[in-house]
Amino acid sequence: MTDAIPAPAFAGTENGLATAPAFPKPVADEPGQTLAAVRAAIDAAARQSGRDPAAITLIAVSKTQPADRVRAMFAAGCRHFGENYLDEATAKQAALTELPIIWHYIGAIQSNKTRALAAQFHWVHTVAREKIARRLSDQLPPGRTLDICLQVNIDRDPRKAGVDPAATADLLRATQALPGLRVRGLMTILEAEAPPAESYQRLAELFETLRPLAVGPWDTLSMGMSGDWAAAVAAGATHVRIGTALFGERLRAEDSSVREMSEGRAASG
Repeated sequence: MTDAIPAPAFAGTENGLATAPAFPKPVADEPGQTLAAVRAAIDAAARQSGRDPAAITLIAVSKTQPADRVRAMFAAGCRHFGENYLDEATAKQAALTELPIIWHYIGAIQSNKTRALAAQFHWVHTVAREKIARRLSDQLPPGRTLDICLQVNIDRDPRKAGVDPAATADLLRATQALPGLRVRGLMTILEAEAPPAESYQRLAELFETLRPLAVGPWDTLSMGMSGDWAAAVAAGATHVRIGTALFGERLRAEDSSVREMSEGRAASG
């Protein structure tokens, strides 16, 4: 019988807002223990917000992590993995073909990468332009469906990618008409100094405003990373993207089993 993992205490307040409870440090060579602790923290935050913990999907952000660490985290019970860099992800996917992993692409999208994304991933979270959505639709293998999120620049940060909140309705209308794509909801990456509770609440309000326009399942808010996940959960996140708390500090490119030039700004924590 294993010891129960205690619910984490919230770290305090910052600018009048509750700060995220600190995840326990990852336990070396114990992915099961690490995963259980992270999941317990998310579940506790969900219950504190009056939400069902089962409604929140944990995406393990495995960028720069070698395939054997992904395999170990899968064996511990994680099924959803997020990747930022296509070439790195392709190498890992080839090494893990026997595992029924649900792959999420959470990085910047270049036009010359869309064919591979359409073929290799179950979800793409970072669609911010109709052109990209159209290419994904056109390049889907026959019979395949791709779940996507529209990336919204909720803080209107010029350094961040994403559609302007005021233009999101038009992008939704355009993308959900494309064959093979299921527009499931919204995703965002916050401006570094933005109060996360306020920004995530604005995204949740935009999500509800757009609900009457959606023609398919409209059920996904992809928001929250290692430093602000509790605010995202409180605001209604259905998918949180957690990297460092699961795998430890990211490997440097020269230390990783896969190497790749950066393809864009990170969408993960």
